[in-house]
Amino acid sequence: MKKLTSLSATIMFVLALLIISSPKTNSQSLSDKQITDYKNVANQFVRKALEDRKGYFLLKELTDIGPRLSGSPNSIKAIHWAEKKMKELGFDKVWLQPVMVPHWERGNIEKAKIVSSKKINNRNLVVRALGGSIATDAKELKSFEELREKQELVKGKIVFYDRPLDQGLYSGGYGGVWNYRVFGADSAAKYGAIGVLLRSITTKYDNNPHTGVVFYADQVKRIPAVSVGYLDSDFLRQALKEEPNLEVNLKLNSKWFEDAPSYNVIGEITGSKYPDEVITVGGHIDSWDLGVGANDDGTGCIQSMEVLDLFKRLNIAPQRTIRCVLFINEENGSRGAEAYGNFADSSIQVTIAAMEADAGSGTPRDFSVDSDSLTIEKIKSWLPILAETGILEVAKGGSGADVGRIKSAKARIGYGPDGQRYFDYHHSDNDQFSIIHPREFELGSAAMATLVFMIDREGL
Repeated sequence: MKKLTSLSATIMFVLALLIISSPKTNSQSLSDKQITDYKNVANQFVRKALEDRKGYFLLKELTDIGPRLSGSPNSIKAIHWAEKKMKELGFDKVWLQPVMVPHWERGNIEKAKIVSSKKINNRNLVVRALGGSIATDAKELKSFEELREKQELVKGKIVFYDRPLDQGLYSGGYGGVWNYRVFGADSAAKYGAIGVLLRSITTKYDNNPHTGVVFYADQVKRIPAVSVGYLDSDFLRQALKEEPNLEVNLKLNSKWFEDAPSYNVIGEITGSKYPDEVITVGGHIDSWDLGVGANDDGTGCIQSMEVLDLFKRLNIAPQRTIRCVLFINEENGSRGAEAYGNFADSSIQVTIAAMEADAGSGTPRDFSVDSDSLTIEKIKSWLPILAETGILEVAKGGSGADVGRIKSAKARIGYGPDGQRYFDYHHSDNDQFSIIHPREFELGSAAMATLVFMIDREGL
């Protein structure tokens, strides 16, 4: 039986803004002969992926398992499903890398209700526990800095972080709000807050709250934290303007368990000429327990598997080893990335490139590269070939939470599809297989395969 208690408190109202940007660099061109030779291969990848839709149907199988939060029975089912599929696809080697992962369950009670208002008493709010939240045992502020300055107003209250995504940014503005989900509870608890409400981080104007990990510092008392549906956040904002001393009753019965055994799933095609030079592609096989993890990150996992399968379907023997890694526990701990990164960095094999797909299933747009300037310029010189798959840009930038742990890689690369709808679905019940467009999805597989082919043939 999970312990259930409740808490009620006046809500604090917090706003914050942080905007990030990414640099751009110039490009080079390949010779006409090189462009002609490699475009033919890129077009074969595109045609094969679009006509067969093999990866799309594999994604349907994976999502039929359901959500795959680390430590859950579904995550283990998905891991063994992926192991079996890699063997059926004929990869040269397939194995599981053991990893101990966190095990958290949200429980079956998530309730928040306004209880003190004369006008709107007993009005329910749609909420979801943030991942890792404990069970439960308005003044307006503009930032974390003001939270610190006015800490005497926070003690004994529930803090409401009302910071929507900046809808005016092309990127969607996630970089300006994620830190309030991850560190908001910890920051409020330092000043005596007893709970946190967070405006759902989404670009969709609906009332489906989005979850995501919350971190607590060891020295700070843990407090419950939930996201609030976008529409209910609008309602709460207006209600607080009219009645600053509103009280909310919050009930959760989420629970932490002991770490659970799990695995990274690894499969490869061994290089015919340089077997000790490895090109890694991957995504994370775990997902949050809302939705079925189709966009985040079933898409990236299956596209990574399909990169290898496209080589096999087209009878292209890679010169270098191409390895697919499906990382466990990206969402709430990165234990899988840490385990594989340690393995790769200590191996006699050399990771010349590691590519991550964890940005959704939209039409291919770009690759961001974490490497030295000469390597980035070399990859940029391949844009005429990559453009056959929809890629418009190669630029210096981050790669991803998982491959970023492979410190020895010469280049760490992030695959970037069009992301305008990504945060409609991210970490929510909206993340269903039905949102995946097969052509956009398959073009992503082809784009990734094309870049892997170029690295395989040209080196870095």
